[in-house]
Amino acid sequence: MSEASQAADVTPPAAPPTVPRARPEFAEPYGKPGKPLTRSPYLIGLTGGLGVLTAWALAQALITARSVIVLVIVAMFLAVGLNPAVEALQRRRMPRRGAISIVFGGVILFFVLFGLAIVPPVSREIASFVGAVPGYVRELLANPTLKTLDSDYQILTRIGDYVTSGGLAQTVAGGLVGASAVVFDAFFSGFTLLVLTLYFLGSLPSIKDYLFRLVPNSRRDRTRALGDEILDGIGGYVAGNLLISVIAGVTTWVFLAILNMPYALALALIVAVTDLIPLVGATIGAVLVTLVALLQSWTLGVACGIFFLIYQQIENYLIYPRVMKRSVDVAPAVTVIAALFGGALMGIVGALLAIPVAAAIALIIREVVLPRQSQL
Repeated sequence: MSEASQAADVTPPAAPPTVPRARPEFAEPYGKPGKPLTRSPYLIGLTGGLGVLTAWALAQALITARSVIVLVIVAMFLAVGLNPAVEALQRRRMPRRGAISIVFGGVILFFVLFGLAIVPPVSREIASFVGAVPGYVRELLANPTLKTLDSDYQILTRIGDYVTSGGLAQTVAGGLVGASAVVFDAFFSGFTLLVLTLYFLGSLPSIKDYLFRLVPNSRRDRTRALGDEILDGIGGYVAGNLLISVIAGVTTWVFLAILNMPYALALALIVAVTDLIPLVGATIGAVLVTLVALLQSWTLGVACGIFFLIYQQIENYLIYPRVMKRSVDVAPAVTVIAALFGGALMGIVGALLAIPVAAAIALIIREVVLPRQSQL
């Protein structure tokens, strides 16, 4: 065999198998992070400026939306306060939707009764005042002192010029527009509050479960126990406060009806609403009703004053401790301080919400902070 044929028969060596290149394992799914930015004074100043700007923007947003935030907070507290009544109906084998319908229907009924009791008397008084205005004007014009002042300073002439110049009409129109805006805003806020309360009440169990799932699993059981106790305390406080207000309103209505007091139902509802305000609410309602009674006669005024003095002692030392014994456990001094701070921050709404918030903070300190301090 020739050398050429031997060279042709020799097969070339096989190429080594191609091994696929290993894909680099990055710490992040979108690539390897780059080098950290240099901490130059310029970058530190820029970051600090952006932080300040962001904080300012958030503060402005909170200030702009403070009315909405207040509505959401109040609706959440009302939902937590109405939840014990819903759960009580659920324990009687009633579906949650049906229980919510009954409880929420009672709330709407209260607002309807409040409007029916307040609006007609106010409308009648306004109509009576408008009808009596011509008589008041005639008596004023016949007053000798006014005649003397008019002859010296031309008061009636100036009043007539002011009326005919259009200034009075402009002022009255502005006042009517402002009053209409206030009424519309109050109606819209009340309607929004009811809707938010209904939504929160219906989804309260799912909201609680979602928030508890944000806690690490190792601490979830303890957090759930603390959260349930806090919500039970807040719910008991709100429900107890509503019950005490209802008792005050019903008792006042019965007493005023016995005395044949005009507008007894409207005045009793005012007492029930003002009784919700911590510390001074019951006193405000008592003073208002007593003043209205004094306008009728001294006998009615004195009787109402004595009645409220006795009832407030019964409420403070008998009704309130029995109703609130299972809701909040807050020292009296802390109650006063919390109500003052809440009132300074958010007005009447803040004073109403401050006491259960103080109770929740006290519970967290007692169950979380103090045990940790004892272990150090």
